[in-house]
Amino acid sequence: MTSHAGLAAYSSLRHEYGRLVEKGEITRDPVQEALIARFDRLIVELGATNAATKSNALGWFFARKKAPPAPRGLYVHGGVGRGKTMLMDMFFKLAPLKRKRRAHFNEFMADVHDRIGLHRAALKAGTAKGDDPIPPVAASIAKESRLLCFDEFTVTDIADAMILSRLFTALFANGVTLVATSNVAPDDLYRDGLNRALFMPFIQTLKANVEVVAVDIPTDYRMLKLSHLPVYVTPLGPAADRQMDEAWAAATEGHSEAHTALTVMGREVKVARASGPSARFTFAQLCDEPLGARDFLAIAERFDTLFIDHIPVMDQTRRNATKRFILLIDTLYDRHIRLVASAEAPPDRLYAGRENVTEAFEFARTASRLNEMQSREWVEGRAARETRA
Repeated sequence: MTSHAGLAAYSSLRHEYGRLVEKGEITRDPVQEALIARFDRLIVELGATNAATKSNALGWFFARKKAPPAPRGLYVHGGVGRGKTMLMDMFFKLAPLKRKRRAHFNEFMADVHDRIGLHRAALKAGTAKGDDPIPPVAASIAKESRLLCFDEFTVTDIADAMILSRLFTALFANGVTLVATSNVAPDDLYRDGLNRALFMPFIQTLKANVEVVAVDIPTDYRMLKLSHLPVYVTPLGPAADRQMDEAWAAATEGHSEAHTALTVMGREVKVARASGPSARFTFAQLCDEPLGARDFLAIAERFDTLFIDHIPVMDQTRRNATKRFILLIDTLYDRHIRLVASAEAPPDRLYAGRENVTEAFEFARTASRLNEMQSREWVEGRAARETRA
């Protein structure tokens, strides 16, 4: 499709966004519309660079000229539920490139470390050259993807932090455009991390190659949808499962669902159902498995909304699971994590064991917290804290 001026015309976010507003699927928001204009400009720039690359490929090859520079990307940050992921996914779908990749940042970095390991193995086997694996790894990624889109850009792992500056310097030099969403501004990435001074060059490299956009919208649209649904469903059964599925669909709208894993002290904590900042577990996956305080903290740091299906009534015959559940709820409460749960009984009747044991006294606090975490005041208090942050 070509415009009258002879310039390529591409599908726009503005058009797609307007269509969703007309259908009543989303609410028009001026801050989102300003961000849409930036995404649409980048779509045009990517299309122009792509067209120039195709039309002049032979000329560049014979003249040994450089390909046109990659368009400057976008780094969009703001609170949860502001529509960042929804708009980035719309952009990714419309971006006029075949070589593009959309991934959660942690998944991308796991792939990078795997490639580094393969390069070192090849070096040891004598089938590769060069002691530094970063340049060939970056070159291979750039060959596959001219556009990288990352959801939930965050840096918590020191192994990632120590290679990001060199990795992304090489990626940008290879003509890669980066688009990312995050809950924090670039200057706040890896804050208080170990050896952060070594990480600081990455922040400058990032800011030199992306336009940083703050999305300051007071309404958490994701939570607005979830607030109309029950967050503690009892008793268990098909009806409860349906209500949990409805709440999950509301909380994860705009995010794809995938299996992931968190690394905690060299171990993997498996997350069978992760979708953006939300995760869904069964009680058995969290409390029957040998998980501890560090594992629950890692989950709370990675996700802001947790779904727990099929919480049973507990007693002294399930002492270990009961202790883990108490610890889990304490962690979620202290970190102000949204909880959506289905349970065999209301919080005050979830523990049916002997009254003179330690778990009974501790569970009284757990039941109180479960009741509070269902309240509108607790949820709205969380939203207010996110807005102030």
